[in-house]
Amino acid sequence: MKLNPKYWIAIAILAAIFVPPFARYQALLAKNRSLDRQLRELAVEMKRLQEEKKRLETDITYIEKKAREKIGLVRKGEIVLKQ
Repeated sequence: MKLNPKYWIAIAILAAIFVPPFARYQALLAKNRSLDRQLRELAVEMKRLQEEKKRLETDITYIEKKAREKIGLVRKGEIVLKQ
């Protein structure tokens, strides 16, 4: 079965009209998925940071621990042992 050249021209025109927008749609869909994943990761990080902020505002033992870790805070009379 041989197809009419007009048929092939119509297919080419339709492809030229619909393929670029479809490709753009697919790219935007992938970008949307990526941004959704990033948003979920940032929400988890934000929750972790909020919990840490609350501990830093209320838990003196946690504050001391962080000060020792971050800036090497030592109480008077303590001996520092380095590994």
